[in-house]
Order: sequence, then structure tokens, then C-alpha cells
Amino acid sequence: MSGFDDSLLTEADETVRVRFVVNGRKVACEVAPRDTLVDCLRDKLELTGTHAGCEMGACGACLVQIDGRAVHSCLVYAVQADGTTINTIEGLTESGVLADLQAEFHRRNALQCGFCTPGMLVNAQELLSRMTQPSRDEIRDALSGNYCRCTGYEAIVDAIDAVAKARSEGGGAP
Repeated sequence: MSGFDDSLLTEADETVRVRFVVNGRKVACEVAPRDTLVDCLRDKLELTGTHAGCEMGACGACLVQIDGRAVHSCLVYAVQADGTTINTIEGLTESGVLADLQAEFHRRNALQCGFCTPGMLVNAQELLSRMTQPSRDEIRDALSGNYCRCTGYEAIVDAIDAVAKARSEGGGAP
């Protein structure tokens, strides 16, 4: 007896059934044990607002909320997220949680090509759920894991700062 449990081995083409609550809807799908959450969301559930960028957790394009926290979905296997509640940019948009951020990003032209925007918005929402009035340095620090090649970040920081001020004063978008 080797002490190795052969039942833990899976075939390369074997799939696993995972279940999540995604954007308020219960879903189940079959994934390979090596499939990342970003691939599951995009390929199996057709939620293409979550982008696969660097696939190393460095660019922030794949950010989603898992159980209320921003997480790089390229670093999470879909099987690890089994049983969790996931909110993608689509769900946050539909629920209206991001309406003021989206409006301010648009008003201040804080997006250009748009590839990084979903991750920026998820990250900004995460920040503003933890801090009602972050400083500009705290906003920059929170965005340090999001890469944008188009905007230079100032308009993004301006938009998040304006929304934080408006929310703390009890209003919506400035």
C-alpha cells in the first residue's frame, strides 16, 4: 500500500459540476478542474464583461466580486468558487450599484478603449464600500493593481473622488 489515494486523481478530460449564484441567479455548469473562473464566466456563462488580460492577477481586467470582495478571477479556479456568490460587471450594472460611477467615468472621459473599465469599476466599488471618503492617494493605491494604457489615470481618480464626495453628501452622481 503506497498511502496515495487514487480516487483523488482525475482524468484530463473529466469535468466537475460547479454551482454559483452569479448576479443574483443560481447557475450550474461543467468545468475542467483546471478552468479558471474568468474562463468559466466568459465561456460557459457568456458574461464577457469580465476580461481576461494578463492571466497573472496583475492587470485587474478580470476583477469580480466573490462574496462581496473584489477578486482576480484569473487566479481562482472555477471549482474553488463553487458555492459562492459572484457579481460581475453585468450584475453590478443591472443592480444600479455602479450607476453613479459609470456616469462619472463617462462625464469625465475616464475611459477610452474600455478594456480596463469593468475591472476599474469593480475595484472602485470595492474601495467605496470600505471607505466613504478615500483620499486621492488612497484611490491611487487602490487602483495600483489595475492597468490602463489609455487614460493616464487622472480622470479615473477624479471620477472616483467625485463619486465618493457625492455619496458622502448623500447624493448620487455629481
